Amino acid sequence: MLKDLFYRVANKARFVLPSSVTNLSYMLYRARNAYFQDGLLTVHNSDFRKEQKFCEAYRLGKATGSWGRQEIEWRAYVCCWAAWSVRNKEGDFVECGVHRGGLSRTVIHYIDFENLGKQFWLLDTYEGLVDNLIGKNERCLGILPNGYNYCYNEVLKTFKSIQGVKIIKGIVPDALSQVTSNHICYLSIDMNCTAPEIAAAEYFWDRVTRGGIIVLDDYGWRKHIHQKIAFDRFADQRGVKVLSLPTGQGLIFKP
Repeated sequence: MLKDLFYRVANKARFVLPSSVTNLSYMLYRARNAYFQDGLLTVHNSDFRKEQKFCEAYRLGKATGSWGRQEIEWRAYVCCWAAWSVRNKEGDFVECGVHRGGLSRTVIHYIDFENLGKQFWLLDTYEGLVDNLIGKNERCLGILPNGYNYCYNEVLKTFKSIQGVKIIKGIVPDALSQVTSNHICYLSIDMNCTAPEIAAAEYFWDRVTRGGIIVLDDYGWRKHIHQKIAFDRFADQRGVKVLSLPTGQGLIFKP
């Protein structure tokens, strides 16, 4: 059954693998402690999943209902690592594209955010994508405003007792001016379409601290190829490169 599943995945991805490769991949999948979640298959070390602090942080993030039945441990850990790496740099934290707050809740616990004396700005419509911001080419790939429920009240409950969290309900780019921080060390962008994501990156770029990190959640996903093209252009214009990750994410380091 598992082998049939692998062949179906290969067919959906529109490529054909030699039988020797598919057999090897199947065996790798069966390897002890292999990681096979969220579009990523690897037998390399993933012992961060056993780290007590991460386990608790991930549990809190998952409890928000942000990921449904999905498991996105590696993606969540990338965000935790990025946030931990810049936690002592000058600047606050910003997340554009929050949904129910799963990733931000995970990060906040993992880095002991409340002890940093910083602010964490969470921007979203809290009811899904804005129809007129979705490009025609993106619609052709199935990016649509449906599939999201109103979750603003749930997000307020999730973060109400966490000091330093600022929740902004609004449309990006219109809501960006409500972020009053002059310096930002961590910027997470996950709005599933190009226009608001590039607008956020352009708006905040000059505020991102040297050594700060921008996390692009959708960068490597096939459905979001137009975001990748736009961010490659954005990075090239600023003399930097986007680090593409097998989780589908991209990282930009501010020099």
